[in-house]
Amino acid sequence: MEENKNMETRGADVKLGTKSPRAAAFMPMLRELDRQGELNEVIKSRVVKLCHLLDQGEQAYANGFSKNVDCLELEKRYGQCPAEDLTELEAGGLTFSLAGRIMTMRSFGKVAFFDLHDASGKLQGYLAREEADERSYAVFKNLDVGDIIGVRGSLFRTRTNELTLRCRELILLTKSVRPLPEKYHGLKDQEQRYRRRYLDLLVNPEKRDIFEKRIRIIREFRQLMEKEGFMEVETPILQPIPGGATARPFETHHNALDMTMYLRIAPELYLKRLLVGGFEKVFEINRNFRNEGVSTRHNPEFTMCEFYWAYATFEDLMEFTEKIFSTLALKICGDTRISYAGREIDLSPGWKKLGFYESLQKVGGHAPDLYEDYAALSGHIRGRGEKIVEGESLVKLQAKLFDLDVEPQLLQPHFICHYPAEISPLSRRNNLRPDLTDRFELFICGREMANAFSELNDPADQRARFEAQAEEKAAGNEEAHFMDEDYLRALEYGMPPAAGAGIGVDRLVMLLTDSPSIREVILFPTLKNEGQS
Repeated sequence: MEENKNMETRGADVKLGTKSPRAAAFMPMLRELDRQGELNEVIKSRVVKLCHLLDQGEQAYANGFSKNVDCLELEKRYGQCPAEDLTELEAGGLTFSLAGRIMTMRSFGKVAFFDLHDASGKLQGYLAREEADERSYAVFKNLDVGDIIGVRGSLFRTRTNELTLRCRELILLTKSVRPLPEKYHGLKDQEQRYRRRYLDLLVNPEKRDIFEKRIRIIREFRQLMEKEGFMEVETPILQPIPGGATARPFETHHNALDMTMYLRIAPELYLKRLLVGGFEKVFEINRNFRNEGVSTRHNPEFTMCEFYWAYATFEDLMEFTEKIFSTLALKICGDTRISYAGREIDLSPGWKKLGFYESLQKVGGHAPDLYEDYAALSGHIRGRGEKIVEGESLVKLQAKLFDLDVEPQLLQPHFICHYPAEISPLSRRNNLRPDLTDRFELFICGREMANAFSELNDPADQRARFEAQAEEKAAGNEEAHFMDEDYLRALEYGMPPAAGAGIGVDRLVMLLTDSPSIREVILFPTLKNEGQS
C-alpha cells in the first residue's frame, strides 16, 4: 500500500511508476527482464498501459474473435472499387470484421490511422473519436505497435485513394509487452532471426514467403507422387536399429521396454520391407535425425522424401527425378529455368551423366595416376589440409577427392553414377563391374540433392556388406551401418528387383526459393543454447 501511495510498484529494484493494483501481477516478468538486461522504459510504458486497460475493465488477452473476412479478400473484392461505390455500400450498412496486428500507428489529434496485418496481408484502418464508440476510442489510446486487435467497420477511400476500414468498434485481443524491432533497422542478425523466428516472420515478410512456398512444394511433391501411383506410408521414427544410411544416430532409452532406441536416420529399410510385403510403389515424406555437425547445408533434423519402386532400375529413377524437379520448378517458379545465387540453373530434362571415376578426371582434373595410387592420393589430400583416419581405404580417399574437387563444380544438374560398392552398402552391384554399383547421386549448385540406386536384394551379398560395416563400427567408425538381422530375414523371403531414391526436401526448397542456407528454409533450425560459445 505504501508503494502505491508513492506512485511506484517495486520488485527488487524495478520501479514501474503506477499505483495500479494490477501491476503486482507483472513484477515477476519485469524482474526477469531486468535480470536479463532487457527491461527498458518502452516496456515499462506498455505495462502501465496494460494495467490501465485492466483497471478500466478491459480484457488484455481475449478469448477469440469472430472474423468474417481477411485483408486480402477485401483487397480482391474492393481494391478497384471507386470511392462513390464504397460510400453507397457503407450507407447500405455493409460492415466487416477483421483481426490482426498493428504494425504502424499515426495519430492526428482526435483521429488516427494504423496498418493492420493479418496472415493474408495488410489493410489501413482509420479511427475517429466522433465516429467510434467511446469504449473503442479509450482502448485505442492505450494501444501500441505490435498489439493484436479486432475491428468492425465499413470501407472508404482516403484523400490519397487508399482503401481503408472506418472503425466503428475496436477490441484489444492481445497486448504486446515487448516492442517489435524498429521498422527501418528490423531484425538483421541472422542468428537472432533463426532463434526468434516469430519475430523474423513478423518483420521480414519475404521470409514468410519462403515458408509458404515450402508448404506448396511439399504439397505439390506429394500430389505428384500420388499421381504417379505411389502410396504414402509411415514408418517408425523411434527404431531399435538405425539403418538406411551411414550416419551417427541420436540414441535414447525406452524405460518401459528397458531397451536402447535410436531416432531414425533414414526410413529406407522399413520401406523396402514393404516391398517384400507386396507393395510395389511406396513413398514417405519423413523427418530424419543425424548426430552430425551443422552447416549451410546440414541440420541435425531434416526432411526427405524417400520412395521405392518395384521392378524399376536406377536408370528409371534418373528420368523420374528429372520429372520431379522440372515439374516442381514449373509449379513453384513458373519455369524450368530458375535463378540461384545469381546464376541461371536449367532444370529442363536431359541432365548430364558422368561416372564416379570419370568425374574425377573430367571435372576434378585428376589423372588415374593420382587417384589410383594410395600414397600419392593420401599425400595430396593431406596437402589440402584434410585429415585421414588411420587405415582409411583408397576408395574413401577417392570419395574425399570427389568432395573437394568435383562436387563444388557441379552447378548445373549432374547425375554422378556407378559409385564404388565399398561406399554404397545398400546398392546393387553392376553386372559388368561388380566393384561398382548401379547408383547415382544428383548434384545441383555444388551440393547433393538426391541419392538413388537399384536396390540390393541378394541376402548373402547384403549380409557380407553389413558384416564389413560392423567391422568398421568395431574399429571406431561411428557412422558405419548397423547389422540388422530382421532386415536380412526379410530379404531372405524375397524382395523384388527395385530402385529407390531419397531427395532432400530442405535442399530442394533452398533451390526453388534461392535461399543460401538450410537455416533459411527450416522454421526452427537447431542452434546452440543462447549465450553458449
